[in-house]
Amino acid sequence: MSTSSTSAVALGLPVAGQRMTDDYLRTVGRFAYLWGWTLVNMRNRLTLMEKVPAPGLLGGIVPAGPPGTLSMLHDYVVPEERAVACPNQDVVYGFGLLDARRGPTVVQVPDFGGRFWVYQVVDQRTESFAHLGAMYGTAPGCYLFAPTDWDGEVPDTIAGVFRFDTRIGAVIPRVFMNDTDADRAAIQPLINQVMAYPLADYTGAPRTTDWSQAPSFPAGDAIGGEHETRWVDPEVFFDALPAVLDEVPARPGEEALYALLRSVLERAAADPHAADVLRQVVVDAEATLLRELFEFRNIGVPLEHHWSTQRNGAAFGADYLSRTAMARANIFVNLPRETAYFYQDLDANGERLTGKNSYTLAFPSGALPPVEGFWSVTLYNEHHFFHPNDLRRYSLGTKNTTLRTGDDGSLTLFVGGRPPADEQDRPNWLPAPDGPFSLYLRAYWPHPPALDGTWQPPAVTRTSG
Repeated sequence: MSTSSTSAVALGLPVAGQRMTDDYLRTVGRFAYLWGWTLVNMRNRLTLMEKVPAPGLLGGIVPAGPPGTLSMLHDYVVPEERAVACPNQDVVYGFGLLDARRGPTVVQVPDFGGRFWVYQVVDQRTESFAHLGAMYGTAPGCYLFAPTDWDGEVPDTIAGVFRFDTRIGAVIPRVFMNDTDADRAAIQPLINQVMAYPLADYTGAPRTTDWSQAPSFPAGDAIGGEHETRWVDPEVFFDALPAVLDEVPARPGEEALYALLRSVLERAAADPHAADVLRQVVVDAEATLLRELFEFRNIGVPLEHHWSTQRNGAAFGADYLSRTAMARANIFVNLPRETAYFYQDLDANGERLTGKNSYTLAFPSGALPPVEGFWSVTLYNEHHFFHPNDLRRYSLGTKNTTLRTGDDGSLTLFVGGRPPADEQDRPNWLPAPDGPFSLYLRAYWPHPPALDGTWQPPAVTRTSG
């Protein structure tokens, strides 16, 4: 027996060259798809960003730029974008990717004053590796995001250094903006200071750019259509997985899992039939397992009134189910300390929400979402995107200055395909499509009751239809 074979046996790892039945390949292959879907998703986003010549906007509406840079919107995201499901219309977004092979990136943080802001910074696993935001008391300055194995010199003027151990990372600024012309004007000088660039281009002095004049580049399928951009193609998933295993190092305890996956990949490389079995099983997994994980009612932690939540966003660890479920339904969720999320597909009776009916969401006095930052309720169509409507209204919450409250301080939101009969209630109405839709409550910088279950959203009550 060779030395390598002896080591494999001693470690309990798969023995090279052993037979693998079709059922075994299907079992491991299906799990590999669940485990690796998010990682391949991130890899394919990098492939797209590598084609973007400069920081700008895909189709004039989707922030994009070469790895090591980021681009900002200058207003809310619009309904036509398809790069990320479940966008938020309470913040001005930015987006950029990191590539460890290109070295460190400098990211600027301006002085936002008392305005809520957070930069989500995640690795290829979509797990947070940097804490930058109002809830952390982050000081303005230039911060460095560097690969774990980078040993270069850090300039004295860098305010802080964060390390990531995967090839790919993402930087996603979110800056709160009220839905008023005055706040749109006030936020521009701030977001124009949000920039990222390679350390090699850093001079020690912060830069500015006018994001309202960002160049536009061809969008491909990042805008239009019904569904989110298809970031993972099951037909070629196993072509990308070997590179992903190299780009995302095994964490302690994952070594045997990596060896298992590599053994199946080696078998597929040597046997076309095995490769075809794996391909077929992940095509099926996309249509069944991943399709089910797209529906909010199938994922997360159940709460009262058919709501659900999740409590380990951007900190999934070995919870591969949550990692992939969140990535499939709405990738790039924040850490719980940054945002609490609540999802709803059903009314109080457990029936699917549909625009053919009308509903209310009634918050008693003193029972609004408990936050230090802001909260909102967003309505998404069955594909997890905004429902275009004449009011251009896709969410309601803190950003809205015209919400009508009751004399006792209570707040009732009206949801459905028809506006409420009382015109005074119409500022509180979220228009819905004719078919199925979902509600999504965000609580940014949540207080503990929003995280420990002490506070939960009220029932979505059907009132007509």
